[in-house]
Amino acid sequence: MSRALHLVQAVREALDLKLADDERVVLLGEDIGVNGSVFRATDGLIAKYGEHRVIDTPLAESGIIGTAIGLALGGLIPVVEIQFLAFIFPGLEQLFSHAARMRHRTRGQFGVPMVIRAPYGAGIRGPELHSESVEALFAHTPGLKVVVPGDPHDAKGLLISAIEDPDPVVFLEPTRIYRAFREAVPEGLYRVPIGKAKVVREGEDLSVITWGAMVRTALRAAQRMEQERGWRCEVVDLRTLHPVDRDAILASVQKTGRALVVHEAHRTAGLGAEIVSLINEEALLYLQAPIRRIAGYDVPVPMFAVEDDYLPTEERICRGIEETMQF
Repeated sequence: MSRALHLVQAVREALDLKLADDERVVLLGEDIGVNGSVFRATDGLIAKYGEHRVIDTPLAESGIIGTAIGLALGGLIPVVEIQFLAFIFPGLEQLFSHAARMRHRTRGQFGVPMVIRAPYGAGIRGPELHSESVEALFAHTPGLKVVVPGDPHDAKGLLISAIEDPDPVVFLEPTRIYRAFREAVPEGLYRVPIGKAKVVREGEDLSVITWGAMVRTALRAAQRMEQERGWRCEVVDLRTLHPVDRDAILASVQKTGRALVVHEAHRTAGLGAEIVSLINEEALLYLQAPIRRIAGYDVPVPMFAVEDDYLPTEERICRGIEETMQF
């Protein structure tokens, strides 16, 4: 049986199921208990499981993450919510220096099975530090897995897999599509494997490689290009940014011979550059045109009036496709 759920509802359902399934799972975060979190991702869970498993914390990200590391080392499975991704900055020392390194530091004797959930991305008319896409920071850090669902089905299955993973997972939820659309989501526990991309649109002329909220924008651009120009673009949703699915990227590019990487994070040193390097190193002789990147600009995410001009749009992606196809 399936129901049509928003992405944020799928996240809540995954948390609910794992709290019921495994008594080691605990939730920590600011306003996640009584208030049910800013976006209601934990709504009603404190009433169902109690304040010892759904824990309202002080406004102290370093303390929240540090506490979660201790809980994980002590045998629990903490799932931390950071209200907005950029709020995590005070807690990066705990995450980078301890959570990510513990298995290496102890030569495999101890792992840190914990999940850091955070809404991320622009397009929500948020104030400063509410719309950042800094996923490259986490993907650059050995010891962390980085997961970004692009639809409700994957959000539930990936979050369940993340909670069951023996190592720390940074789970980024695209705020802009929390309630943008509904999708059929199966009831009960199911898993979407971490580290596996999926082709969300088949094509043979060009590969669009993307993740998160940009998947839907890329799909609209691909459909428009087929209608207007007859070009069939393949759209690949990475879903996991570290470890990235190298095989899926290379298989798509080897089939189409052209590639476009789309992400809303800043262009310089964004993950798009790593994907371009991978393709150049492993599939250069298949390319019929240079790889292009459509990304956010190298400025802080702007305020409301010009926020839409910062984000990659359907029009920018279409121009990138045209330039690549006409090279």
